[in-house]
Amino acid sequence: MDKPLLSLGMPKGSLEESTFSLFNKAGFNIKRGSRSYYPECDDPELDLIVMRPQEIPRYVEQGIIDAGITGQDWVAENEADIVEVTELRYSKASRQKCRWVLAVPEDSPFQRAEDLAGKHIATELVGTTKRFFDAKGVNVRVEFSWGATEVKPPRLADAIVDITETGSSLKANRLRIIDTLMETCTVIIANKTAWADGNKRGKLENLTMLLHGTLDAENYVGLKCNVEESGLGKIISILPALHNPTVSKLSDGNWCAVDTILPAQQTKQIIPLLKRAGASGIIEYPVSKVIA
Repeated sequence: MDKPLLSLGMPKGSLEESTFSLFNKAGFNIKRGSRSYYPECDDPELDLIVMRPQEIPRYVEQGIIDAGITGQDWVAENEADIVEVTELRYSKASRQKCRWVLAVPEDSPFQRAEDLAGKHIATELVGTTKRFFDAKGVNVRVEFSWGATEVKPPRLADAIVDITETGSSLKANRLRIIDTLMETCTVIIANKTAWADGNKRGKLENLTMLLHGTLDAENYVGLKCNVEESGLGKIISILPALHNPTVSKLSDGNWCAVDTILPAQQTKQIIPLLKRAGASGIIEYPVSKVIA
């Protein structure tokens, strides 16, 4: 068998399940054993390897793998010299960017980063945290945290730098945010040499198109209905669409079928309007990809 065109690092850990789910929805059938770090993919041009997202930027920069899916935070932490191909707005629980924040016990006197001079900070993002405090001219002791970072103040650390989507875990542990170091989201990154290769770049661009189309489809549905030709103008005036809806003649020459794509959140208003305007046979259906 020919050597795969593109080696791609897939993230292990909190992004693992959502990433594999996204690929499957995008049409890539991936099989992996519970202990395998080399999943099988029905696309022979892809060579997948599962690894910690913290390490992916380093291996991509060194050219050990051509590309990878990781976080902007880990690219910054590694100060990796790579190409950011695209943002992919998804995470463990939402489609929003996450934040790395500086948090302290809610009853502590600390109000600003400058108040922590001489104090102990626990975090997984050690390099970025050191650079953050250095830029402010604040001398602190930054220690790597192996997890459960939010439980460390005040006994094991004076403050933490941790990642949050909603802030609920911080609040549950009686912590309050006093600063934000950075926002981050999932990204596809590429080695510069691989990106300069036309075939590898084309493969990455195709992959990006399919993944974005799959993510965008989560916000849309398809809608079909039948309408008498005399009422077609009124029906079309009701329908929002990415472009003009598709209209086709039915076997009964006086009737037409109308097919369109619209934001899912609008259907509860649109469907009753269509029915009252004379539409029948209204069908709402899911879409797997929306590529404008």
